[in-house]
Amino acid sequence: MQSPPAPSQNHLLAALPSDEAGRIFADLEWVVMPLGEVLCEPGMKMQFVYFPTTAIVSLLYVMEDGASAEIAVVGNEGVVGVSLFMGGETTTSRAVVQSAGHAYRLGGQRLKDAFYRAGPMQLLLLRYTQALLTQMAQTAVCNRHHTVDQQLCRWLLLSLDRLPSNQLVMTQELIANMLGVRREGVTEAAGKLQQAGLIHYSRGHITVLDRTGLEARVCECYAVVKRETDRLLETGFGLRPGV
Repeated sequence: MQSPPAPSQNHLLAALPSDEAGRIFADLEWVVMPLGEVLCEPGMKMQFVYFPTTAIVSLLYVMEDGASAEIAVVGNEGVVGVSLFMGGETTTSRAVVQSAGHAYRLGGQRLKDAFYRAGPMQLLLLRYTQALLTQMAQTAVCNRHHTVDQQLCRWLLLSLDRLPSNQLVMTQELIANMLGVRREGVTEAAGKLQQAGLIHYSRGHITVLDRTGLEARVCECYAVVKRETDRLLETGFGLRPGV
């Protein structure tokens, strides 16, 4: 059986001072995060929060007809379940595992206890929430004003920032659901990137061959999100999200 990695693989947990880490780490549970697992549905009260280490979780807004679009991604830079410590208890989004891996799970009440102590955990979580809100706002703008090619580049780069390798497992249909576009649009966009030598796509496996090339084609939205995340989470905590 694979041994659990250090909680410090998650950048939020790594940023905790030793005394706070000692209180939190004892209650963490290392869990498997299989592809497609739903962690939370709209309106459901979350019992746990998740600190991904190698998994990526998509936050999706789901319409009444079942159509969905991704509003944010959470990986080793963050935590899934901000509604618990923000006081809302429930959320309007669905949280689903986009890239399989592992995470550390913590009981919701345990996190709230740490948050309401008004120590370093509270400041860290508030800063992360601001970064997450920036990502959500920029995603809304991107989905409205930028091409599918640019959206796909943004999605790939945000995913790469949260993975230890240059490979992703994701079908075009799932990508289309994430971006809220037609599958044909994703097929065309992925084909352009593959013809340009930027990615290789085969049977649900995407290998990024030229990250610099993706960065040259992506819209401004990727840089805005990354810059704000770095600003909020590096200052005073020594964090470097996505590395």
